[in-house]
Amino acid sequence: MNGPKGDERARPPASARQDTATEAGLALFLEAVLSVGVDLDLPTTLQHLVDTATQLAGARFGALGVVDPECKQITELFTSGISAAEREAIGPMPTGDAGLVGVLIRDPQPLLINDVEADPRAAGVPEGHPAMRSFLGVPIRVHTEVFGNLYLSEKVDGPFTEDDLSVLQVLASQAGIAIGNARLYASARQRARWIEGAAAVTTALLTGESADDALMTVAEQARILADASAGVVLQPTDDGGMEIVAAATTDGSGDADDIVGAAIAPGSPVLVQLLGGEPVFIADSATDPRMTTHVRSRFGPSMMLPLQSGGRLIGTLALPRERGGRPYTAGDRLLAAQFASQAALALVLADAQHNREQLAVYEDRDRIARDLHDLVVQRLFATEMMLESTRRRAAADDADELLSRAVDELDSTIQEVRTAIFALQQPPSETPASLRSRVLRETAAVSSALGFRPSVRFRGAVDTLVREPDDRQLLTALRGALAAARRRPGITAVEVDVDATARLPDGRTGVRLVVRDDGEREDDGSGTTVSWQAPG
Repeated sequence: MNGPKGDERARPPASARQDTATEAGLALFLEAVLSVGVDLDLPTTLQHLVDTATQLAGARFGALGVVDPECKQITELFTSGISAAEREAIGPMPTGDAGLVGVLIRDPQPLLINDVEADPRAAGVPEGHPAMRSFLGVPIRVHTEVFGNLYLSEKVDGPFTEDDLSVLQVLASQAGIAIGNARLYASARQRARWIEGAAAVTTALLTGESADDALMTVAEQARILADASAGVVLQPTDDGGMEIVAAATTDGSGDADDIVGAAIAPGSPVLVQLLGGEPVFIADSATDPRMTTHVRSRFGPSMMLPLQSGGRLIGTLALPRERGGRPYTAGDRLLAAQFASQAALALVLADAQHNREQLAVYEDRDRIARDLHDLVVQRLFATEMMLESTRRRAAADDADELLSRAVDELDSTIQEVRTAIFALQQPPSETPASLRSRVLRETAAVSSALGFRPSVRFRGAVDTLVREPDDRQLLTALRGALAAARRRPGITAVEVDVDATARLPDGRTGVRLVVRDDGEREDDGSGTTVSWQAPG
């Protein structure tokens, strides 16, 4: 008997091999279906789905494109069967404006073509793209919303069949579930981040930051949350325009300093919308004719959101991304607008809190000043009058000298108390503008080094009678005298006397500065006097 050859006896029948292949394909199909939702990493899930679809259908190439629901363009593309070199040769990722990819985006219906070259809709294929004869594409959707498309091309063992289409539709539905779940998860996380960021800004602003620091806090926090290249705050100017007053960039470099000060001219279309309380969304800052600042060429997509509360416009929050950056989605815009409203309210509350604190300081200082004036000054003045009367009645010369000295001491004390009252009336956060305030600031600055506060006395209307450049020269002389006094050993007292009605040696009236101290001198004497004067 002639039996079958040894290799034929070992090979299973064709039907058995087909059943085995079917079982393997089914197992692969079930694995792909079950893998959806297991991994929260969306790119990994989508890449696995497109690889599985390509293998099950016996295609050479596969692709899965994620479509932006607003601009109807592909934002992400996952491929199978194409090497890195081939993908680079194809060129930029297709946007979906032309070719079969564009057909599926415009009309999201299953598409099966077994002769691509004969189909006029297949125009626009890049030169570096591998040759295609057969094509199978299905939309990825959940209910009525289209998330993207799944494509296969170049089936190895013949044309695509209806079975291939059915398998691809099931995998596309699974891809839709994966994309939908991932977007919901990402949206929830993004919303949580914006809420946490808004709460952090509110907390920071209500802890007593200065106005400049508050604006910088808003700009920096918004930049981080929006994944922008810069966070910018603009405020209205007196001429009706808007100027950048705070800027935070990704690396904290000097670019922020270059941005600050850039202005939007009055009458700009963008400005009209912002001043009207409307947000402005820009696809490309560098090319949009509405943008007029000199820094616009650095940026691409941008959001400009009004900071307003109670109908009052505080400023504008701008969040530009780098050139070529991904555009802002509807979710990004909504969350950023809500953040801007929260930040504007926090700025208003912080400003009101700062005003209340300043008012409390002013009220307390005013009370102290009233107490000093009403009680101390009146008593000292009454005592001075009594001593003056006693001196006139006294006959002895030594008593007259002693009483005269007591009257002078009381007069000096009254002058110093009045000076303290004037200092209490000055705003604590403002730079002194008058000469009297600047003299007090200079003496206060050396108090810590001396260990005590110098005594200051003003005579005459100092702020009115002493003008430029005499006021600057007087301050220079005062700084030099205080610095010299600080270096002397044994110093326990410094007296500063500014007399705007002094009689100068040449007989003219002018201003005289006298600084006295009790420090040790090199000639073993004690006490030093520095004098400066200028004619009026």
